[in-house]
Amino acid sequence: MRAILLGGGLSLLISLIGTRYAIRVLARRGYGQEIREDGPTSHHTKRGTPTMGGIVIILATVVGYFVAKLITGQTPSASALLLLFLFVGMGLVGFLDDFIKISRQRNLGLRSRAKMIGQTLVAVVFGLLAISPWLEDDRGQSPASRHLSFLRDLESWTIPTVLVIILIWVIVVGTSNGVNLTDGLDGLATGASAMVFAAYTVVNIWQWGQSCAQNAGPKCYEVRDPLDLAVVAAAITGACFGFLWWNASPAQIFMGDTGSLALGGGLAGLAILTRTELLLVILGGLFVLETLSVMLQVGYFKATKGKRLLRMAPIHHHFEMLGWEQVTVVIRFWIITGLCVAAGIGLFYAEWVAGAA
Repeated sequence: MRAILLGGGLSLLISLIGTRYAIRVLARRGYGQEIREDGPTSHHTKRGTPTMGGIVIILATVVGYFVAKLITGQTPSASALLLLFLFVGMGLVGFLDDFIKISRQRNLGLRSRAKMIGQTLVAVVFGLLAISPWLEDDRGQSPASRHLSFLRDLESWTIPTVLVIILIWVIVVGTSNGVNLTDGLDGLATGASAMVFAAYTVVNIWQWGQSCAQNAGPKCYEVRDPLDLAVVAAAITGACFGFLWWNASPAQIFMGDTGSLALGGGLAGLAILTRTELLLVILGGLFVLETLSVMLQVGYFKATKGKRLLRMAPIHHHFEMLGWEQVTVVIRFWIITGLCVAAGIGLFYAEWVAGAA
């Protein structure tokens, strides 16, 4: 438990202080955000705001985690290292995307095909390692399972290896792109992500307390390294809160694809490693809503030959076009995230209580 507090606290301080320094460095180098010409006109004033701030979130998380492990004298687990690999790997894909945007002074970075190849490569390597027998613990538990899961593994649904990798790919790519789509207003994706990562910290702590490795029973959780996953989740939560200080409206820095893809990858990794893949749909309900709004907009546009279902997608821009103030949209979407997190945690706990009764 001490490592969780240390990881979260250190990451918050590093992010809070490091982001202020990053703003000066990025501004001096001219690493500013390009803005969509077809977006709300109020966003045009943001052109030139330093971007790629996700670098700070990633560094704060990694440093916070390893320093916490060093102070407590604990050895990093296979699950935590895999999660950090996915988190940093997706961030690297986002960094390449951001760097191309900045260097070429355009709103489009990596071509969609190249971006997908990068995301796929990271997701597949993560998936292969996560189900590898080489990383099994002394109880034969690999970091990820071969079963579909909601609040725990659905034992009756054993999935072939190829389909497991495809499922992991879908979850990683879908979640990372969902957070990326949400990152369109000051502080929106950062605040929402912090809440969902905090929820996963709670889930991991509960799974550790009811772990089959410690308290074998009919309702125990077969999750490898839940306490160490909680340290990573707490570190990312702290890093997000530290960054939000500077990213809240009016934002002095943006996380860019570097941060949004990393955060999405981190959420996907936690869902997979905690055996709560379908629960992520509830906890990350806002990201699902944002993704669906884009899919529906594109589908409706093609089906009706040019008509729009929303004034603009993702859906947060639709409300801006209706006249809502940016801060109003962000706060109300944070409330939606809070409700989704409360519902997800409530279902998670209620399932255990019902089974333990």
